[in-house]
Amino acid sequence: MNRAAALSEKIREAADVIVASESLGGVCHERPDGDALGSMLGFASSARLAGRSVQLAIPSPEAVPSRYRFLPTDLLSVPLSPSDLPHTVLAFDCASVDRLGDLDWITGQVENLVVVDHHVSNPGFGTIDLIDSGASATVELVFDLILELGWPVDEVVATCLLTGLVTDTGRFQYSNTTPRTHRLAARLLEAGARPEVIGQAVYEEEPFGLLSVAGAVLSRARLDAERRVVWSVLYREDLEGALLNGEETELLIDLVRLPREAGVAMLIREAGDGGVRVSLRSRGEVNVGAIAEALGGGGHHNASGFAFGGDPSAAVEAVLQRVPFA
Repeated sequence: MNRAAALSEKIREAADVIVASESLGGVCHERPDGDALGSMLGFASSARLAGRSVQLAIPSPEAVPSRYRFLPTDLLSVPLSPSDLPHTVLAFDCASVDRLGDLDWITGQVENLVVVDHHVSNPGFGTIDLIDSGASATVELVFDLILELGWPVDEVVATCLLTGLVTDTGRFQYSNTTPRTHRLAARLLEAGARPEVIGQAVYEEEPFGLLSVAGAVLSRARLDAERRVVWSVLYREDLEGALLNGEETELLIDLVRLPREAGVAMLIREAGDGGVRVSLRSRGEVNVGAIAEALGGGGHHNASGFAFGGDPSAAVEAVLQRVPFA
């Protein structure tokens, strides 16, 4: 069976389980991005139009970034509990069990777990693994699943799914953008998706305090010219001084990666547990997904991240050791 046929079979299998399930749930990874939220909320919104309900939960629900509040976050419910667990739970855009954070217990207790994801590093941890690393975003698979189910796609559903496409492809400029991606975008626009709402909320609205934080981060930028790596550090005191909580800093990595010398860009964020969180970006020559995976994280060839137990300088050194000389 070829890849396309195998994927179609998995979509049908997942749809059959969903149709037969008396109750449905949905989860996504901690610190959710546009693809995770767009996938989960788009699926749940379509289910509601079809007369089904989906009990949704995310790790640390207060951590939903404000830039995604235009999505139907009212669908997020109270946390799932072992005493009232749906028959079938779908895990959206989650590359591994640990990315479920404090919801990881679900994998051992739910009757049916459908993993819907596009990360190449995903080993598969569900009773049904609907995984396609060739998809530009998880929303591509969610759209196919909705079609197989025969559920509606209205303006809200289409906007959720387009959010995942736009954010995971870097506004259609990353190498994971394919003809399939653009065909789906066209179908979502035909269904009423609102690209102007997505663009303004995600890319054009930030709190004033971010300006001073960006200035501080850019002033610390350093370059390893031999490896073509640019990096900087975001400290907790930067956020406290600007009255920010951290969720507004998602776009800082895009500033760090601007220099043409940056074959690899790295933003190290000081965490509250004494360690750091590292975001990595690549222009294509270096597989930062493999680097992040080696350091306990994961992601894609050109975009990834990991948590690190040391200080910022140790995290920088750990990455530099894994980047070849240019």
